[in-house]
Amino acid sequence: MTKIVLFAGGLGTRLGEETVLKPKPMVEIGGLPILCHIMQGYAAYGFKEFIVALGYKAEVIKQYFLNYVYLQNDFSIHMSSSAVEVSKRPERDWIVHLVDTGLHSMTGGRLYRLRDQLNKETFMVTYGDGVSDVDMTRLMDFHRSHGRLATLTLVRPRARFGTVDLLGDQVVRFKEKLDTESWINGGFFVFEPGVLDYLSSDEEVLESDVLTRLAEDGQLMAYRHTGFWECMDTMRDKQHLESLWASGNVPWKTSRIAGDQNAEKERCL
Repeated sequence: MTKIVLFAGGLGTRLGEETVLKPKPMVEIGGLPILCHIMQGYAAYGFKEFIVALGYKAEVIKQYFLNYVYLQNDFSIHMSSSAVEVSKRPERDWIVHLVDTGLHSMTGGRLYRLRDQLNKETFMVTYGDGVSDVDMTRLMDFHRSHGRLATLTLVRPRARFGTVDLLGDQVVRFKEKLDTESWINGGFFVFEPGVLDYLSSDEEVLESDVLTRLAEDGQLMAYRHTGFWECMDTMRDKQHLESLWASGNVPWKTSRIAGDQNAEKERCL
């Protein structure tokens, strides 16, 4: 089974009060941790084994998954024996590995600490703060087609400022705007185990160290994604994602994910 590594150990300082008591991937959009939204995106395409690379506030994420079944269901406690009976088992058939990869490890360093779990087959990697409607099956097919060690997903970011349509001096509507001039790293990677040979310490940064060396060796290919992508880097970003959720227009919720938003929430809590 293809494993998905989720970076979930950063400090997330630009989200202010949101990350004082919890790590950034546990910040909620529509009442759900953004980490859950991301995992759901992979699971919709059949990728259901996750390695969550923990660091800052690791215990919060551990407690969430440890108590997942009880948070989702009614249950009974037999006080004399401490036995617990859950009303029904969760619908999720995911496997979630929770691994502490160090408080101060960089992104490459987190992969370095996971090397013994990733050295046998192709694996995927992403950050714990970005949602997208990337077709994971097509991404994997693209990766397998070129035969190189690594694939990164390129996206066109939403411009910081939108545009205004005018009729004379009357404002007709506001429009979101994409930065159509540039491609950036969208954070959805596919790697072969050979990428692990490019890692050597906790201090290595995936983006500036490892990917640079892969590119120099001709081992890095780009998958261009022209659909939805958004990174929750600031409170402004969080508010934008919340507004999309509230409107019912949830671009990262692929058509493969059945059910309405309320049903989704019940299954994911």
